[in-house]
Amino acid sequence: MSLPIVHYNDPVLRKKGEKITVFDAALLKLANQMVVSMHAAEGIGLAAQQVGKALQLCVLDLRPSDADFKWELDGAKPPLDLFMPMAMTNPKITPMAGTDELVYEEGCLSFPKIRGDIVRPDAITVTYQDENGVPHTLRCDGLLSRCVQHEADHLNGVLFIDRMEKKVRATVEDAIKALAKETRAAAKKP
Repeated sequence: MSLPIVHYNDPVLRKKGEKITVFDAALLKLANQMVVSMHAAEGIGLAAQQVGKALQLCVLDLRPSDADFKWELDGAKPPLDLFMPMAMTNPKITPMAGTDELVYEEGCLSFPKIRGDIVRPDAITVTYQDENGVPHTLRCDGLLSRCVQHEADHLNGVLFIDRMEKKVRATVEDAIKALAKETRAAAKKP
């Protein structure tokens, strides 16, 4: 079952997610529903806040992308099909020493049709637990790194528009204000 994706100006998007401490059937169900929702919206990542839950949980699936990126999961390089879609709980990100910061245009399912350039470290290490509570370490770069960072920001109440430089933000400000107005109007409807 697909879950509705909340849009900008919904207060849940600014909430820091609660740490996941119980890995049960309810969490697995939520993660699976989030994957369905992400695929239905043609996204590559989705955070729990985007479906109205302030939790440290996000899902990713970069199999549809043709982007060039490298990864190492728990010291190995399994094919993407073996571990994606993937759920991450309680992620902790560390930029890799000496990595470059790169500019890349990002979008967000909570900001339909709004895109902007964001500067992020290219290569990261992220430690997390999967939906079953099993700990993992993922080293990655490129689009996978960017996606992990974008979703982890959501888990901490940080939105991609917060990371835009002022001149970039200025180019999408009218669209952001219009979306905020739509979200407020939709919240008032019975």
